[in-house]
Amino acid sequence: MSGSQPNNPLHGVKLQDIIERLVEQLGWEAMSEAVNINCFKKDPSVKSSLKFLRKTPWAREKVEALYIDTFHGFSWPEIKKP
Repeated sequence: MSGSQPNNPLHGVKLQDIIERLVEQLGWEAMSEAVNINCFKKDPSVKSSLKFLRKTPWAREKVEALYIDTFHGFSWPEIKKP
């Protein structure tokens, strides 16, 4: 059995790549409106976003959902933080 996951759009995509593609497509302001986190609002950078998202699972889930919705045309149900 191979490690391929053809139905998983996040398979093999690094978090840094997700953030960089979203910034390129949407920009920091639109990202902060979609996912209400300070690392997208106040002095945003890829480095600060990576640091925060790696430690905060609920925020990472929202960013991943935004990525899937933006680039794969699938809209997840609202993800609620715990």
